This record gives sequence, structure tokens and C-alpha cells, in this order.
Amino acid sequence: MAHSFNPTVLREYDIRGIVGDTIKEQDAEALGRAFGTLVRRNGGRKVCVGYDGRLSSPSLEKALVSGLLATGLDVIRVGRGPTPMLYYSVFELDADGGIMITGSHNPPDYNGFKMMIGKESCFGERIQEIGRLSAAGDLESGEGTAADEEIFDRYVERILSDVDMESLARADLTVAWDTGNGAAGEVVEAVINRLPGEHILINGDIDGTFPAHHPDPTVEENLVQLQDCVAEEQCDLGLAFDGDGDRIGAVDSAGRIVWGDQLLAILSREVLEDQPGATIIADVKASQVLFDHIAASGGKPLMWKTGHSLIKSKMHETGAPLAGEMSGHIFFKHKFYGFDDAIYVALRLLNEVARTRGGLKALKDKLPQVINTPELRFPCSEERKFDIVPEVHKRLKEAGADVNDTDGVRVNTEDGWWLLRPSNTQDVLVARCEGRDEAALERLKEALADQLRASGIEPPAM
Repeated sequence: MAHSFNPTVLREYDIRGIVGDTIKEQDAEALGRAFGTLVRRNGGRKVCVGYDGRLSSPSLEKALVSGLLATGLDVIRVGRGPTPMLYYSVFELDADGGIMITGSHNPPDYNGFKMMIGKESCFGERIQEIGRLSAAGDLESGEGTAADEEIFDRYVERILSDVDMESLARADLTVAWDTGNGAAGEVVEAVINRLPGEHILINGDIDGTFPAHHPDPTVEENLVQLQDCVAEEQCDLGLAFDGDGDRIGAVDSAGRIVWGDQLLAILSREVLEDQPGATIIADVKASQVLFDHIAASGGKPLMWKTGHSLIKSKMHETGAPLAGEMSGHIFFKHKFYGFDDAIYVALRLLNEVARTRGGLKALKDKLPQVINTPELRFPCSEERKFDIVPEVHKRLKEAGADVNDTDGVRVNTEDGWWLLRPSNTQDVLVARCEGRDEAALERLKEALADQLRASGIEPPAM
């Protein structure tokens, strides 16, 4: 049964599009057949399937399972929950792969699929292979069986198992948790009912319309409600999660945002105490402060490409016990499985906060202060965004600039650095600038703006 996907949905590290337009139930069923074929030909027999809280997820899950079964695979349905619960189920149940139906942090009309083959991410060329198998109708056939599996309680127990309950009890923290009406709500509620201290859950009801705010903790306006709660309730910190619970955001007791690279710096302390000299990976959007902090702490910093699947693959290759992205994906192999689980990361962060006089505020204050922008996003069509960065790179090299092209272009100057890369999940170009002071930052932003204009993009105010 040949089926061609809309080419825009076959992305670098997942499959994602607009429900009813570029992603339909027949696409989910076709994905099940093509992905199931890959798993079967990889020697696999059973896969896990989970889904997030989006309104379209249950119907896509049903169609996906139908396609998987048609290849002869057995399917374990773990139900609704955050993406890391699905990842955990693949390890816990020793499955041969897994698929999570999730639109992650995209708007409510989006949905998609994050995949594992074996215990590793399915991304890049393998996603393109899924497209080719489906279009050619080169598919396995058979009659698999489906079974429901209660994994929720085991998952909650597992992520709680690395919490330092004694330190938390002594610290007696007050913590605000904002799950943004996303798929992490029920798990976070179960977790905080077991933790010492006072815990306040906001937007905990799973609602695929996201009535409170968009579930993306990297965007400052989405953290305002959490900041207000921290101030009103005099919390020690606040924690926020994206729509499928694999990305984290945080604010300290003063309401200041603690960005993903700062969290990674804070979390690296315990890991490097336990494994001196370990490699710690961060993506190209991360602050130079982080890379310098890791080196000064006795670790080996490694700058790598943005993308949860790409980071996990690099961790596997290097044996790194910890990695992270500016976007709030943080990956613990140290004591855990190496996938991005924002709820688990939150608990490891609480361990660090509990052992630090002054808490998260003091941990943030200890990091060197530089002036940087948050992640900047410039609208750009799906077709054009991948052409612009090579144009910029060519002009910069001709001008003799110091350019790192690990992922997009990261340009180093005496003032600091700026970055431009195409997003793999949205119709945008992503940028970031970091300077030694305000004047330096302005010069960096103007250099970025000049390059965008040279490629026909008028940058908005930064």
C-alpha cells in the first residue's frame, strides 16, 4: 500500500505537521506500516506507543497502531503522558522501538511523531528512509497484537528514585510547577504529592487547546504566569514544561529566568564530582559561559548540533553522561537512560537547589555575567530557510570571519559571538547573540541584522 507523505513533515529528528492539512490519519497509518517495516527488518518484534494531550492525538494513535499491527509487530500501548514516559517504557519493557504522538511545543493545530528504533532515536536519514519505503509500498505484512500496559506508576517511581529526599526535607522548599496544560500534568501532580516541602501546581489539567499560555518555556511571555506565582507565593523557584514534557524552563526566587545553558552548568556540578574529566555536550546556541564553566570544573566541553535526536546520538558516540540544549532539552545518562526528561531534570535540579545556601538564585548568581539575547526567531518560509544560512556562510568566509559551522553559523568576534541557523521544527530562522557588555551586544546584533538583510530578510527589533 504505497503512500507519499507531504515532504515538509519529514524533518531532521521527527515527523510533524498541521493536522488535517499535512498530517492526517492516513499518514499516521502509513507511518505505522513504514516504521514497522524498519523495525521488523531490524530484527524487532514489539514497539511501544504513547500520545500527548492534543485533541488530535487519540485518533492519530489509533491509526498508527493499525499500521504497526499490519506489519506483524506487537504493540504495547502505554497511553497518554509525556514523551519521556514513552521513552522510559521502551527501556523498562525492553521493546524494539517506540513512537510518541506529539506536537511538542507547536501550536494546537500541529501534531507529529517522535520515534525510537531499538533504544536509540530514529532521525535524519532513517526518517527519509521511512518516506521512501512508504512511497514505494516496500512494506512488511503480518498480523500483530495490541495490549495496554500500565507504565505510569513505574515511571513515577523511577524518576523519584534519584531524589535526595533527606536534603529536600531539610531545605523545606516552596516550588511552583507550571505544566502549561501539557502532557506532563498528571505525572507532575503524582510526583509532587510525594516530595517534601510545599508544591504549587498551575495549569495542571491536560488540555490540548492550551488555554493559559503556549507550552514553550523558552519564550519569556510563557513564563509570566509562573513568575507571578513565584512572587505571590514567595517560592524558592518555579519550574515550567513544554507540551510533551521533554523540555524544562526555570525561574529563581527573584523571578529571573534561568536559561537552559545555565541549568546545564548548574547540573554539571554533581556529574563532574562523580565523573571527573567527563565530556559534557551542549548545542551551538549555548553560552560561552557554559563551555568555560565545564572546562574550569574539570570537564571536557563539546559543542554540537541542535536537535534532541542529534544530541542523544552524540552522547552515545562519546559516552557523555550529561548534555543539553539552550531550548531546555537536557539529557542525563548519569544515573539515568540518556534521554531528555524534563520532569526528571527538575528533580535533579531540586537536589542541587536543596544542597545550596541561597538556592537557585545563588546558583545563578555564581555564574559569570554576560549580556545575551534569548533565542531569537525570525519568520522564514520552509522552502527558503535552508538556503539563507549557506548564503550567510559564504559571505562571512569571503570576508575572513571566524566562523564555526557545526550547525548553521556561529561567528566569533572580539565583542562575543552570534549564531544563525534554520529551525528544524518551525518556519523560522533561529539566532542568538552574546556580548561582553551592552555596546558589544548591539554591535553583534547589527552584524546579524546586516547578514539577514543581505539575504532579503528584514529583521524585527531584537
